[in-house]
Amino acid sequence: MADWESSQHSKEDVTCSVCHGEVHQGAKDSKLALLPDERLCAACHEEQFNQFAKGKHNFGWTSMNALPVTHVEPDQLMEGGRGCGGCHNMGIKSEAQKKDQRVKGYRYQNNSCDECHTRHSFSKKEALDPKACQQCHMGYDHPQWEMWESSKHGPRYCVKERGKLPKNAAAPTCQFCHMPDGSHTNRTAWGFLGVRLPLPEDKQWAADRVTILKALGVLNPETGEPTARLEAVKAVDLVRLTEEAWRTEREKMVNRCKQCHSEKYAREQLAMGDSIMQKTDRLLAEAIEIVAGLYKDRIIKKPDNYAFAYPDFLYFMQTGGSYIDQVLFQMYMKHRMRTYQAFFHVNPDYAYWYGWGMMTKDLGEIKELAKTMRATAKLEKGGH
Repeated sequence: MADWESSQHSKEDVTCSVCHGEVHQGAKDSKLALLPDERLCAACHEEQFNQFAKGKHNFGWTSMNALPVTHVEPDQLMEGGRGCGGCHNMGIKSEAQKKDQRVKGYRYQNNSCDECHTRHSFSKKEALDPKACQQCHMGYDHPQWEMWESSKHGPRYCVKERGKLPKNAAAPTCQFCHMPDGSHTNRTAWGFLGVRLPLPEDKQWAADRVTILKALGVLNPETGEPTARLEAVKAVDLVRLTEEAWRTEREKMVNRCKQCHSEKYAREQLAMGDSIMQKTDRLLAEAIEIVAGLYKDRIIKKPDNYAFAYPDFLYFMQTGGSYIDQVLFQMYMKHRMRTYQAFFHVNPDYAYWYGWGMMTKDLGEIKELAKTMRATAKLEKGGH
């Protein structure tokens, strides 16, 4: 009640029944209260709804359910919202999806709007604060918030908020760069998985990216042909699939950087991020090929839920996976992510010590593990 009273809604006579219906009358029939979704918000905020529908936040729920690991992990972590589902709850859901959640007892997983400006105040100031992004964009595989906070951008924002810098001082936030001018459409050039099409002209880099796409299950590791997962990736907008799509998002970011920097500097910095992608792909592809060789020689047994005898990055740290697979996944989803994300968020420490340096360590460990596993397998077969 206190949150609603402090909100703009209370001043415009948007009462409880507008959002929750009139069937619910008190505590005894609280289950009858409707839980509004984004479509109800669209009745008054059509422009923001349409923008949201085009951005990657809208694909949070769909992308989580498209991942095969989602369906082998504890449901409490997924639809229960205490793991991936806690952030991936975002996205416009069908009535069938919402019904499925209610059957499982997760009635509160319903609306995306209150992820950024929480109910019942729905404060615009809250949504514009970088801390609104912190819950989801932090931690193991996507510590963008920590990168921003400890880059030059973050401290300037904090100092400016304390009144130690002029009000017009440059201090970019997450929203300034990724959701400019109040836009609810957010997209990035490289996308979350850090791969894109078409393949690069450089032959080694193209081969390395093909190897990574095989480990993502997007390409059949035996034939090199696209799999059904490619269609799933297209459906949830995880990657840019054409040069034009990638270039469109890159130019948007250049235009944001130009608000504070010269265009030349902005393009140089973003190009450096692209360049480090090539180098991380070389390390990662070498590691994938080492582990793939262990599958090929049947030193690693194919897990029952793998489609191929090949590393599968979309099963994450699943129970029963081999240790070398887990090191490989960590190299991809933790350390490679940190390397290239840190370049684009201008964070030197994350780029090297938490990213590139750890990737080289992972590769060294994978080489040693593979050597030991091959030697053990040879001994078990009676070799010398």
